[in-house]
Amino acid sequence: MLYYGNRELVRRARKLRSNMTKAEIILWSRLRSKQINGYKFRRQQPLLDYIVDFYCKDLKLIIEVDGEIHSLPEKTNYDLKRDKILKINGYNIIHLTNLEIETELDSTINKLILYINEILSPFQGDHRGSQS
Repeated sequence: MLYYGNRELVRRARKLRSNMTKAEIILWSRLRSKQINGYKFRRQQPLLDYIVDFYCKDLKLIIEVDGEIHSLPEKTNYDLKRDKILKINGYNIIHLTNLEIETELDSTINKLILYINEILSPFQGDHRGSQS
């Protein structure tokens, strides 16, 4: 469910779009304009009570770009809780690191495409709890 009811959340998402990290800019250059298997991605998208880095509505796929701050215990706990809530609501989530995006973009894109194929595979079962 896209969430537009909270004006503050929408305002923060707009601000984040204009202040993207280097890794987010690099990844966005490969996600925009339906470059990944024809799927449309949105950046800094409000969902429920959160703002996710990238979102594909057709796949219910969230891509999170994690920098070093995500290794801090308080941020790790927040991320786990948020992921659990989003997965319960049927969203697929993949986490990519700044380092892998900035240094191994092609293999990162291949990892993303493989994850998309897993989501779409009727033989793989329910992936709502999986994380790559």
